[in-house]
Amino acid sequence: MTTTPQYHEHEEFRNRTAKLAEIRALGINPYPPCFTPTHKAEKLLEKYENAELGHSEDAAEGRTDKVIISGRLMLFRAMGKNAFAHIQDDTGRIQLMFNRDLTKVDGLPPQEDVSGIKFIEKKIDLGDILGIEGHVFRTQKGEITIFVKGVTLLCKTLLPLPEKHSGLVDKGVRYRKRWLDLITHSDIMDQFRMRFRIMGLIRKYFEKNGFLEVETPVLQNVYGGAQARPFTTKLHALEQEMYLRISLEIPLKKLIVGGYDKVFEMGKVFRNEGIDRTHNPEFTELEAYAAYADYNDMMVLTENLFASIALELFGTTKLTVGAEGEEKTIDLQTPWKRLSMKESIKVYANIDVDTLSDEDMKRLLVEKASVDAKELKGKTRGAMIAMVFEEFAEEHLIDPHHIIDHPIETTPLCKLHRDPALRQENFVERFETFILGGEFCNAYTELNDPELQRKLLVEQAEKKLAGDEEAHPLDEEFIESVCQGMPPTGGLGIGVDRLVMLFTNAQSIRDVLFFPIMKPEE
Repeated sequence: MTTTPQYHEHEEFRNRTAKLAEIRALGINPYPPCFTPTHKAEKLLEKYENAELGHSEDAAEGRTDKVIISGRLMLFRAMGKNAFAHIQDDTGRIQLMFNRDLTKVDGLPPQEDVSGIKFIEKKIDLGDILGIEGHVFRTQKGEITIFVKGVTLLCKTLLPLPEKHSGLVDKGVRYRKRWLDLITHSDIMDQFRMRFRIMGLIRKYFEKNGFLEVETPVLQNVYGGAQARPFTTKLHALEQEMYLRISLEIPLKKLIVGGYDKVFEMGKVFRNEGIDRTHNPEFTELEAYAAYADYNDMMVLTENLFASIALELFGTTKLTVGAEGEEKTIDLQTPWKRLSMKESIKVYANIDVDTLSDEDMKRLLVEKASVDAKELKGKTRGAMIAMVFEEFAEEHLIDPHHIIDHPIETTPLCKLHRDPALRQENFVERFETFILGGEFCNAYTELNDPELQRKLLVEQAEKKLAGDEEAHPLDEEFIESVCQGMPPTGGLGIGVDRLVMLFTNAQSIRDVLFFPIMKPEE
């Protein structure tokens, strides 16, 4: 059973639907298959900004350049014999002038006693998409304008755009109905152009450094590479459960085993987790792996990536970021500061975890960070050190920092530390990169010892059986590939959306995703 859409009750919908019927009755196709413009608004304005242009009389006689443009009608005002309007394409707006005697509408019957401009006044609405043919001129006020000779209706709209003055201000509506956000806020369109320019710069950087871009499956038999709860689905052809990938890591490592020395992938990953300012269940991740490299090499690779993007975009490594009134200046100039996790806790929280017993740390987390004591039940010392870092040090990492040397409990896929003392404490060669108190990169010297890898993944599988939904499942096929030989390897993962947030000074991940996950409308 179908229901009548709510917008059908909209008075403007009924009015425009009636106009649509009238347009069709005149024999005009309101939805033609194609149209070929010769120019874009922005390029026209640039081209003629300082050029000599004739006046409207010259354009009326065809003595100025002829142009063809298409876009959405955004403003219309009649002024005696002429009417002025603005048309908007994906580059910007330009002014039009319709003339009662010379503007013709494509398809309007010759015997029709309605002139072209009268048809536009009566049948065309703001938001309709038009094809425009005419000649450029400059008004007495100096504005570059198209004297319209021909109009082709390309799309009759049935619903209005948001009100001009009240606008589209509700953030929820803007995220949910991004098409309206793009139409009414040109800065949002520019922000997304910046996003895809940044993604192009990422590809250029890795290709320049000898990495091969690859694609790996989104649907997986076994998920892994991160501690996260997956989305599950069913593959009916094989009658088996499948998972949307939570990471790119495992298949990329298999390609390193297969003989590629440097690979990277930038693609969607999916984690069935919470939604907040920096988290969306579907997000874009970059992962890169380099054979014969370690986490020191990946630190250099990471910081040079950020610095190179800043220089390409702004010509400087200094960025001014933050909400209005709370701006900060950070410098991405390399090299970045490196601190071990324990050092960062001492420097930024004035806590020396080496002087604390396990009970001391539990008490600290419960009393000073309001961690539920039940959450600490069964936690190892390494896991609690990581929690102390998150609760007391992380927020202070405003300038770029690499936080190195983590407890093994934070990941089962990383190589034990080469330093005997840190190895004895079960610390691994992992780093996370922090800017503005948030994580931007996670990287390791990858574990390639198959026996230790299996031991750690078995431990993860046991945690999963005990109810830890974010623990890794046991992936025997991955272990098999490591058994067949993975060279020493450095790997990194970067959240692309957060990187874009940094360079566009966006305050929420939703501002850099076309269609973020939203609660459905009632």
